[in-house]
Amino acid sequence: MKSVLLSWQFWALLSAAFAALTAIFAKVGIENINSDFATFIRTVVILVVLGGILIGTGQWQAPTSVSGRTYLFLVLSGLATGASWLCYFRALKLGDAARVAPIDKLSVVLVALFGVLFLGEKLAMPNWIGIALIASGAVLVAYKA
Repeated sequence: MKSVLLSWQFWALLSAAFAALTAIFAKVGIENINSDFATFIRTVVILVVLGGILIGTGQWQAPTSVSGRTYLFLVLSGLATGASWLCYFRALKLGDAARVAPIDKLSVVLVALFGVLFLGEKLAMPNWIGIALIASGAVLVAYKA
């Protein structure tokens, strides 16, 4: 069991499951509320829960222990996350969860492309085929006949 908890695959699958629940819960939750305010509520919940986890597990770090470069990229990541959430909730407010979520998951394709372009990561032909299949699949799932 311990080896499963140390597996990135296990945590990635849990992430996918929670992301799916996020879409379903959010779609119902934003029914009678502005999508930006809904994002705010969601963010407050995340801050409170994560703060509790950090304190409860003793993982809190002194802010001075973090480098300026790390702060820069985490702030940029936070801004991108916030923008993503705002756009995602707006899309959910306007569209079907079953169609919004697959388009949102095109981020998988973009991460692969950005990883190659900006991080120098290398992908083999099977990886590129998988990226093409993910992109095609997302478009097909989002297609409204």
